Amino acid sequence: MAHAHRSQNSVALVHSQPLIHPQPPVVNAPVGFVPRPVGVINPSFGPVPPFDPASLPQPGFVLNPAVLVRMEHRRSISLLQFMSNEGLIPSPEEELKRKNVIEKLKEIVLTWVKRVAWQRQRPKQQIAVTSATILTYGSYGLGVHGPESDIDALCVGPFFASMADDFFIVLRNMLESRPEVSEIHCVKDAKVPLMRFKFDGISVDLPYAQLKLLYVPENLNVLNPYFLRNIDETSWKSLSGVRANECILQLVPNVENFQSILRCIKLWAKRRGVYGNLFGYFGGVHLAILAAFVCQKNPHANLNVLMSSFFKTFSGWPWPTPVALEDGRLPTGGTRETRALMPIQLPCSPYGYCHSNITKSTFYRITTELTLGHALTRDLLRLDFDWNDIFEPFCYSKKYSRFIKIYLSSSNQDELGDWVGWVKSRFRFLLAKVEEVQGLCDPNPTEFIDPDAGGPNVVFFWGVQPGRINFSDIDVVEDDFMQNINNGGYQGPPGKMNLSVIPTSQLPGYAQLDTGSRNRTKACWRMFNYHQPRVPVFSQHLPLYFVGYAATDKDAKRLDAWS
Repeated sequence: MAHAHRSQNSVALVHSQPLIHPQPPVVNAPVGFVPRPVGVINPSFGPVPPFDPASLPQPGFVLNPAVLVRMEHRRSISLLQFMSNEGLIPSPEEELKRKNVIEKLKEIVLTWVKRVAWQRQRPKQQIAVTSATILTYGSYGLGVHGPESDIDALCVGPFFASMADDFFIVLRNMLESRPEVSEIHCVKDAKVPLMRFKFDGISVDLPYAQLKLLYVPENLNVLNPYFLRNIDETSWKSLSGVRANECILQLVPNVENFQSILRCIKLWAKRRGVYGNLFGYFGGVHLAILAAFVCQKNPHANLNVLMSSFFKTFSGWPWPTPVALEDGRLPTGGTRETRALMPIQLPCSPYGYCHSNITKSTFYRITTELTLGHALTRDLLRLDFDWNDIFEPFCYSKKYSRFIKIYLSSSNQDELGDWVGWVKSRFRFLLAKVEEVQGLCDPNPTEFIDPDAGGPNVVFFWGVQPGRINFSDIDVVEDDFMQNINNGGYQGPPGKMNLSVIPTSQLPGYAQLDTGSRNRTKACWRMFNYHQPRVPVFSQHLPLYFVGYAATDKDAKRLDAWS
């Protein structure tokens, strides 16, 4: 006999028979059997019926599926509550503030593109209808951002608005004139050139894509090939982040579940020290695709099952077999990525893979952490299970007996940002050199500041096991790395770098912390100092029309050459 029990969230069939049946175990009964879809439940929906541990099965008994459903339900809710307690979910006020930033940016770029159209002496009817827009991507675009997260936004403009002078000069000057905008830097020599600034206190990264269009729709469909025809390589790269986001959100069976598990996985990766593409670990797009893959394989699972499945799937993944999302298309027979240790295919291209700096050392660290996560989540019935165990910060000072200390300094804070960003962009070469002489290196992504140094500085501590590396070896490593840095095209004021090997006993107090306990700065390759004297620039098409200021002599010469 059964009766229906209805709550605000679900309808369950409650049987009057005992929850535990004293019968021999069924050999083929799946342990993780879920009789019906159980979505992620918001903790604010109401209290969960109390669970009696005495109802757990004893040897020789089979667990009623209803008990397992209830346990998974409760564990999913407890994980969501854990995320909330960690402050990972922005408040409604913070969400509104970000939304307002995006809306204001859209208004600014619309005014900008019409100004550029007038400067370019476009016909009046074209000026009236031309437009540009702002598209978001990254963690904000996927809906998994936190209160302190940056906004990754893409400015998309028409065919006549160039990056060199219209975006980096005209739009930059318009932004600089706004009271809400501060700390503007142009990162021109990155793989994806962009402007970086703060808008109402929120950090914004703004690259640019130029389409062969006069009118750019506000909600541009970046997956429509019509809008992407004949665009240049830089614009294509700038669009790749937005395209990847759109594909992922379209391919996951349940967006809310995907967002929940991605938040959890990102916190896990940061706490365990395996997050940061520049350091040879996972980046945001890597984790987003892995989370989407698990969601596709478990379309009706709740958050608890998704987390367990994530660790189970990728702790046993046969790398370097690529991870690829299913998009309903037949296999294209595209080229396989053979250079990467952990290849992850971009969902918007059968031939594209996520850029990866993973090395043998970081591959070992990642797979070790995945295996540990699987061991902690494989037993769904364990009474002493605690989510804190999964997200326990990795303690480097207890793991390693020696560290490579990387000390970076500069004469002032602005120059330090340029210098640190450039050095971090070359860390993959340093890691390869350290592995060559040491064999294993664990680059802690956390940035520290030495308060006793007496000047602007950033310090990194990379764990190494006892091995061949010594003081003479580290001098050779430093010389080779400095040569690599100097040959890489860095144009900013050079800072100082010093490498040394120290035992754990000499770790300063500020560094004897677990990973994930400090905010990390975002890497940049070049940030121009706009407080220095600048050269006025006038329109190519209206000689008396003032466009703005060029940041450097090099930029001014480049503009003169194009005039």
